[in-house]
Amino acid sequence: MVKREVNPTRSELLEIKKKIKLTEAGHKILKMKRDGLILEFFKILEEAKGVRQKIVENYEKAMEKIAIAKAVDGAITVKSAAFALKAHPEIKLRSKNIMGLVVPEIETTSVRTTLDKRGYGVIGTSTYIDEAAEAFEDLVETIIKAAEIETTMKRLLDEIEKTKRRVNALEYKIIPELKEAEDFIEFRLEEMERENIFRLKRIKQKARVIE
Repeated sequence: MVKREVNPTRSELLEIKKKIKLTEAGHKILKMKRDGLILEFFKILEEAKGVRQKIVENYEKAMEKIAIAKAVDGAITVKSAAFALKAHPEIKLRSKNIMGLVVPEIETTSVRTTLDKRGYGVIGTSTYIDEAAEAFEDLVETIIKAAEIETTMKRLLDEIEKTKRRVNALEYKIIPELKEAEDFIEFRLEEMERENIFRLKRIKQKARVIE
């Protein structure tokens, strides 16, 4: 609770009015931030649903392609082709800003490779191995994108909860307590003014009696 002075002053009243105004402005900004974060979350949620579905589709496609490649070229040839790959995906983390919140942005290189950089020779292998390789490259790219989206969603949720707690604290505790203190100070100032008027009347009455 705000500490209440027995005999407050006008300057204290002005100070608390100023504090209420600033707190209400901060409350409004936080509410706007909370609402903006929620909108961003639902936008990313829709994107996440699409990516999750794409992972399932790409996984099924990749498994189908690898099964065909094994059937045509043999499991040993397929495994040799996989081990022949020289380039490995490189992941770099950058950051971007959403409503003042820093979230990760994943940049990848060497996920997709050309036929001549896959390491295995075109002689002795069929196009089915190439198709399987491409399908798994698609899957890896989708998984990396999903990781970026899922991390962003988690950070957005955490920030939304934090902002909601601050909004509620201002709305239901801090602002009501400040207004309660404001009402008390105004009441005491009015009471003190009435007391002073009454005191002055008493003094005038005594002065008349003496005269």
